[in-house]
This record gives sequence, structure tokens and C-alpha cells, in this order.
Amino acid sequence: MKMNGAQAVLECLRREGVDLIFGYPGGVVLKLYDEIYKENFPHILTGHEQGAVHAADGYARATGKVGVVLATSGPGAANLITGIATANMDSIPLVCITGQVARPAIGKDSFQEVDVFGVTTPITKHNYLVKHVDDLPRVLKEAFHIARTGRPGPVSIDIAADVFFAELDFEYPAEVNLRGYAADYPVDPAEVAQAVAAIEQCHKPLIFYGGGVTLSNTSDVLRAIAARLDCPITSTIMGLGCVDEDDKNFLGFAGMHGSYGANMAIQSCDLLIAIGMRFSDRVTGRVADFAPNAKIIHLELDPAEFNKNVRVDHRVKGDLRHSLPLLRDRLDQSTTDFSARFDGWRREALEIAAKHPFNFRAEGDAIKPGALITKVCEICGDDTIAVTDVGQHQMWAAQFFKVHQPRHFLTSGGLGTMGYGLPAAMGAKLGCPDKKVVLITGDGSIMMNIQELATVADHDIDVKVVIVHNFILGMVGQWQRLFYNHHYSQSELKGKRDFVKLAEAMGVRGYRLTTVEELSTRLPEILSTAGAAVIDVIVPEEENVIPMVPGGKRLDQMVLGD
Repeated sequence: MKMNGAQAVLECLRREGVDLIFGYPGGVVLKLYDEIYKENFPHILTGHEQGAVHAADGYARATGKVGVVLATSGPGAANLITGIATANMDSIPLVCITGQVARPAIGKDSFQEVDVFGVTTPITKHNYLVKHVDDLPRVLKEAFHIARTGRPGPVSIDIAADVFFAELDFEYPAEVNLRGYAADYPVDPAEVAQAVAAIEQCHKPLIFYGGGVTLSNTSDVLRAIAARLDCPITSTIMGLGCVDEDDKNFLGFAGMHGSYGANMAIQSCDLLIAIGMRFSDRVTGRVADFAPNAKIIHLELDPAEFNKNVRVDHRVKGDLRHSLPLLRDRLDQSTTDFSARFDGWRREALEIAAKHPFNFRAEGDAIKPGALITKVCEICGDDTIAVTDVGQHQMWAAQFFKVHQPRHFLTSGGLGTMGYGLPAAMGAKLGCPDKKVVLITGDGSIMMNIQELATVADHDIDVKVVIVHNFILGMVGQWQRLFYNHHYSQSELKGKRDFVKLAEAMGVRGYRLTTVEELSTRLPEILSTAGAAVIDVIVPEEENVIPMVPGGKRLDQMVLGD
């Protein structure tokens, strides 16, 4: 079938089941955009390329599909970098297609030329520079295969401008054969047997799972294992929802701003069963004193993660799609009465957790962030997708927004990207139109990509934006307050911005809440009314996120109050 390069790109996307592209046009991709116009290919024009890549990321996290973003050369491609790095840190499958200057102009500092291949090499799972039109079908096929298989991640495809015009005899590959790349990661049953033996011998186990469970779509298997062992459970922020937070054994998420119960259980357990998580510094505290009494089992696909941050005693290498069902089956075959064996430990862990739950102090008419997010969660319901930006509000959301299903709490975990939330929420809603989507953001983060409110309005994307407005870069201010003698150096946000007027100027309804009474009298109607809305909620400036593990401290050295 004869076609040009631009047509070939779109045909490849169709073959991969792509139903939506996020992007922003520019000179060298005009041929591709002309074909998008002719074929009426579904495309969302965002207000900025960074908005496009975060939207593709939110779409991917919410749906489990590969997100696709398109940008032009030079500044267009460079504007994707933050979003690509965000996806890479959290192992999110993206295919990022950029135009490059024409082949004769490459390497000559031509107008709007950036070495996208070189720039993206450290922040992608793989990348390509396409100079020959005949390579397009193979490259697109490989890119989607790499992005979605194994440990997922972003793939960059930079295409020279003249390739879009060149013609080829289109034939899409039936399969992918990449030398040295393993798409499937089998499991050694002996390693699973060793893990089961360790579980049978322990007395105080703790299940600690992360985002790998979400990415592998194995939450149902994890829940079966948790029910069989009937032992305490905790998670990373990236894993929230894989076990229902209402599970009687769930202690809350662990780490720097995690729950007292979870952190104390990590420090007290004698066996830590780590599943699909990478022992980030945000969850370990001082590594030398992490889980000091425990042997550690680590179930992980990526061998680079074994012993990278924390030394483990038993590793189970392989895709969780294989290892977790095998672990479940082996545990089911065990004659050990795990529930009875772990009864004392379970009671101990739950009693400790009950001493210091996530909480907040009510003070007069002031709206406390915990009260706000608790109310938002209550009004929106169990099937809501919560999206956050990064900062204090992110931690309050993790603490007080109860998540009951995987892919229902979207946040930038590894990179901590302010400005992620609004476009990611757009992508989540477009990918899951039947679900309610609420963004919890801050007055600092929302400004990073506030132009996407216009995109929300232009495409009638029903996202509710809740701004936790404390007139300061919250987490920066908290550290300056606690560790820098209240020196609020360049962190206060006491300018003249009016988020209600900004929202209305872009075509979105705007509201402002200032008293706790309005959480009951106004918020339910606002959140229940169809259509996008920005809700500017004024909260106290000097409210801290607690608990908190100060930098360099053990997990059990938590600050529990002001």
C-alpha cells in the first residue's frame, strides 16, 4: 500500500489501537498535521507541549494504555522534556513523536533544531531518530512494544521533516524481534518456593507493595495473597488503591509523610514482603536503619532494582504477572494457618496504628486541608479518580483521600513535578469519560500549567479542580519554617492573582470557599454539578503536613505534631 510518511505514522497509530493524540503543531510537523486534518484523527490541542505530555501521561495511568504525544522540533520537543522525565521516573508507557529538521539541515544549528535523540537518551526507555521513511513502520511497532512491555516507560521518536513527505510501500510488521530486549520476564519457581518458606517461618510479616502492582494489573492477585496471609499491609504512594484502603489490615502508605502505623510496622516486622516497589529514599528514611529486624523478600521485574537501595535476603525476579499468581498458588498449598500464626502481630500493628491516625485539628471557621480533602472524597464517591500536583496538598491527598481501586490515584511520585496535575487530570477524564475526576492542587502548582484551563473549557472536559490555597509554596514553606528559622525566602505567594477570575476568563466556572461551613453548604453542589469547575479554597498558611520523617532520620523518628 503506497503512502507518505505522515500517513504511515497515523496508520501505525491506528494499528496500535491509539484512539487519541495530545499535541501542539509547528513547522516541521505540518505535513503530519495536514494528514490528521484530512483523516480527522482524534487529537487534543493543549495550551503548551508540557501540558500535552502530562495529559498523555494521565491518560496512560488511568487507562493502562500507551499515551501518545506529538510536538514539533526545537522548543516544541524541548518542552516535552519535563513530562518525559516524569513518566520515566514512574515507569509510565508513552510514545513521544517529535519532528526534526530535514535531513540536510541536521547537525548545522538550523532553525529550531535540538538534538532530541541526545537530550532524551537519559530519560527514556528507548529513543529513535528516523531518517528513512521505510523505517517508520518498524520503529513505531518497536516503540509501542518497548513502551508497554516489561517495565513500562516512555519512548521518543524524532522524525526528520522530509521523511513525512517521502513515500513508501507500507507494510506493518506482524511481530517485533529486538536483539537483547526481553519483553517477558519468566520466574524461577525455586525463588518463589524460598519466599514461601521464609513466610512460613516468620512471625511478624508485612506486605509492602508499590506501583509495579498497578502497572502489571495484578491487584486482584495481591488482594488474594493479602487475604490468605491476613497480616498487616502498607504501600508506597504509587501503589495506593491496589489494596482497598478500607481493608482491615491496611495501615496506610509508608514513608516521609506516611502513617505512623505503617512506618512503625516496617521497623518492627521480622519479614518484609516487598512487591513491585523500588525502596525510594522517600519511603526508607535512613537506609542503614530501615527495617532493622527484618529479612526482606523482593518481588521485582527489573534486576537493576535488587540491592540498589536496600539489601534483600530473597529475591523473586520476574514479571509480577507471573510471580504473584505463583506465590498465591504456593501459599494456598501451604498447610500453615497464617491467620492464626500472625494473629498477635496483626493486633499489635493495628493497635499501634490506631494511636496516631492521620488527623487534623479543627480551628474555628478555618478550613483545614484534611477536612477539605475528606469532604471531597466523601462527596465524590469510591469510583473517583483523584489526581494531584506536588507539594503539601499531594501529601494531604494521599493521607485523606481514600482510594479503593488501582489507577484511581494519579500523582508524580519519582520526579515530583509541579504542574503535572491539571493536564494529567484532563488526560484521565478523556481516557475514562464515565468516571468522575477531581484534581487536588496548590496555588503554586496550578500556576505551572494553568493555561490548560482553556483546553478544559474548549473540549468540555469535566474536571473538578480543588485548589488548596495557602498563599505559599507549601512544602518549601514547611521546610523553611521547620529547618530555616521561618525564613520564607521566595516562597510566599501573596500577589494579586484571582483564581476565580482566571477560571472564568478561560471559560470555566470559578468558586471560592473561605469557611468550614461551606464544605457542607456549597461544596456538595459544586462537585455534583456537571461541567468543569475551579474551587479556590482558602486554608491556613502555616499548616504542616504531619506525620513527617525529617531528612536523615529513621522511620520511627517521626514528627507527630507541631
